[in-house]
Amino acid sequence: VLQKGLKENFADAQVSVVDCPDLTQEPFSFPAKGICGKPRIADVGGVPYLIPVVQKEKVYDLNTVAKDIELPGAFILGAGAASSKILGVNAELIPIVQTKSEKKSAVNGSYIAQINPVDKGCLLEKYSSKYTDCEFGLLANLYASEGQPGKVIEVKANGRTGELNFVSCLRQILEKHYGEKPVGMGGTFIIQKGKAKIHIMPPEFSACPLNTDEDVNNWLKFFEMKAPLICQTVIVSRDPGFDLRVEHTHCFSHHGEGGHYHQDTSPDSVQYLGYLLPAELLFRIDRPQETHLVGRD
Repeated sequence: VLQKGLKENFADAQVSVVDCPDLTQEPFSFPAKGICGKPRIADVGGVPYLIPVVQKEKVYDLNTVAKDIELPGAFILGAGAASSKILGVNAELIPIVQTKSEKKSAVNGSYIAQINPVDKGCLLEKYSSKYTDCEFGLLANLYASEGQPGKVIEVKANGRTGELNFVSCLRQILEKHYGEKPVGMGGTFIIQKGKAKIHIMPPEFSACPLNTDEDVNNWLKFFEMKAPLICQTVIVSRDPGFDLRVEHTHCFSHHGEGGHYHQDTSPDSVQYLGYLLPAELLFRIDRPQETHLVGRD
C-alpha cells in the first residue's frame, strides 16, 4: 500500500519489512534499541490549549502518560510542546524517553528547540543537559512501545515529485486505502540529504489571540534547516471522532538544528529513510472541551 502510493509522490520509493536497526546507535542514540512491542499512540491535550490563548496550567508527565496508556516503562517518542513551567519560555519538545518502571528510573533522551535569545536562530539542546524531569506542556502526539527490537516497516523515498510532504503523503495513502478504518503509525525517519522547512515557536506566548492560520504562521518562526535531520512522527490516517491531530513530526540533529517539520525544500535531492510501525491502540488524553481546527498543520 505504502510503496504504491509513495511512487506517485516520489521519483523512487522502496518499502519493505526489515529488522529494526539498533536505535541506541548513531545517528539516533535513543535510550531504547527499537520501536517494537505493544505499539500504541497517545494524543495528549491539543492545539486549543495553545491557541487562540495559551493555558499554561496544562502540564503533563511522560511517566504518567506511560501508565495512562497501560504501558508503564514505555519507550516514547513523538512531537510536543515543552513545559513553560520548567523552561520559563515556550519551546518545541522532541520527546525521546524511556519512562520509569518499577526497576529503573527514566532515561530522558529528548531535545528542546527554542529561539536563541542572542541571535534569534535555533537553539537546540539535549533536555537532560539542564533538566531532570519528564514533563511537557499543552499538547503532544506520542508513539509508545516496549522499545524492543523486532520487525518494522522500512520506508525509503528519494526525489519528491508531488506537493505533499513525506508524512502527509504516508497518511493520505493510508486514508485513501483504508477509508473509514483509522490506521495509526509512528516511528522515526531521517532526512538524509537536502533541506527542510522547520518552525520553532517563539519564547513568549502570543499576547493577542491567534484566531486564524495566518495569525499562527505570522507568530511562528520559520527556518530552512539542513540534513541530516532525525525526525519523530505520529500519523493517524483519519480522525475517528476524538479531535486528533492526525500528523505531527518533530526533528533534531547533531549540528544544532531542529523543530517542527513542515516540508523538504529541496525536492530534487531529498532522501528519506524511515522505520515505522502500525499502532494497535489509540489513547486520547485530556481532550479539549472547546476546540477548533486552527494551527493543526
